[in-house]
Amino acid sequence: QVQLGESGGGLVQTGGSLRLSCAASGRTFSTYSMGWFRQAPGKGREFVAAITYSSSLASYADYVQGRFTISRDNAKNTVFLQMNSLKVEDTAVYFCAANPDRYAHSSDPAHYNNWGQGTQVTVSS
Repeated sequence: QVQLGESGGGLVQTGGSLRLSCAASGRTFSTYSMGWFRQAPGKGREFVAAITYSSSLASYADYVQGRFTISRDNAKNTVFLQMNSLKVEDTAVYFCAANPDRYAHSSDPAHYNNWGQGTQVTVSS
């Protein structure tokens, strides 16, 4: 088990950038693949990006491809989400999550068994 805590959210204008961080406790962080999800008001939780334990593979939702980049630093037990060219429709609470299948880069939230509390991202026009 790992405990996760997100940071870096905030208010930004359309076209701006934010970098989210997710810090993990415990010594087993490097054995998990990691994902980012988001949930907008009145909507379900949706996939954003995922990365394998070694950073060898990553996957992205179509609506963030080319704008967002997921990365991780296993030495610092942290996963990042660099968000560029932000749009109003990116407004949501962003969650990081840990998947015990280290080789996965899954878009299915059911594959993740540890979740952070979320950080709010608001993009204004």
